[in-house]
Amino acid sequence: MARGWRYEAKRYGAPLAFLLAVTVAVLLVRSGLRSDPELTTTTLRTTVGRTTSTPTGTRKGPARRFYRLRSGETLSDVAIKFNTTVEELEVLNPGIRPTNLTVGQRLRVQ
Repeated sequence: MARGWRYEAKRYGAPLAFLLAVTVAVLLVRSGLRSDPELTTTTLRTTVGRTTSTPTGTRKGPARRFYRLRSGETLSDVAIKFNTTVEELEVLNPGIRPTNLTVGQRLRVQ
């Protein structure tokens, strides 16, 4: 019994449309969760007529810098990305276990 092209379109089109919708949703959520410092914006409020002074020279060393692990990354991947060593990352992150890393885990890299 021939069912026709409309039946075949429904049979294959509905699951295909569902998979496409799920893929788009996953990509949107993933991009929303990603926290790249280059992609974030900061709004500063300023007031006119007010002056403030900040102490200079009070900083001791470089500012702390953090990185969130992505899927499939290891400590050596992060070390290469930030031009450092795995040993230095272990010193900066004393409680870290290199064999038990998780996606989204925050690492100090500087």
